[in-house]
Amino acid sequence: MTQEELDALMGGGIDLDDLEDEGKSEAGEEEASAPTQEQIDVATAIEESISEDTDTEDQPAGYSEETAHHWPLPATDENKMVHQLDDVTKESEEKATEIFDIIERISNDLMEKEDEAQKTIDTLTSNVTLFTTLSKKFPEVEAFSTSLTQNEEALVAAKDIIETMQNSGDEIMNVMDIMQYQDIHRQKIERVINVMRALSRYMNTLFEGRIDDDKRVSSAQHIVGDTHNDVASDDDIEALLAQFGN
Repeated sequence: MTQEELDALMGGGIDLDDLEDEGKSEAGEEEASAPTQEQIDVATAIEESISEDTDTEDQPAGYSEETAHHWPLPATDENKMVHQLDDVTKESEEKATEIFDIIERISNDLMEKEDEAQKTIDTLTSNVTLFTTLSKKFPEVEAFSTSLTQNEEALVAAKDIIETMQNSGDEIMNVMDIMQYQDIHRQKIERVINVMRALSRYMNTLFEGRIDDDKRVSSAQHIVGDTHNDVASDDDIEALLAQFGN
């Protein structure tokens, strides 16, 4: 048996039915006879071996469930790097826009309330001036002095409220400045994406061939000198073929 016939048999390039028919033709059989149980068992074993090779041909040597963490994830839509980075930039930009909108609404509300609080301060200031004058002219009237004290306390509280709102507005501006870094990060990720895409196009061009893959000769599954445990010897293959010829 030649090396080409061995490689074709192990790679699935030879049909077992053709081997059986060829063996019967060489033996001079005029009519096909029912295969023996031994021949059926041998054919089943070869088909199972070919099926196992087909099931694992997409997996690298040494890949298993125990060693899966040593290998990169499969190239699915969920694991493609550029897909994920595109999703990150898109979602981060959308969320950043939502955050900016919320911050802007809060800032506008604070400015509006600050204007209203300033009107309250102006009113309280007028009341303090009025009750101060009344208390001096009518010191025996206790209501004037009491109202004066209450308005003075309310004026202090109103000023504290305005100061707090102003500080909050300053903090919001700081948050908006910090959020600008999100746009810088998005630009960095987009730059990484562009570099990855450029490298991908370069590699595709570098490995481009003149012959389509479907028109290429299939590669041999096993070559002389391989040390893989699944490599069959010439004697084993000759013995299998001899059984089909009997």
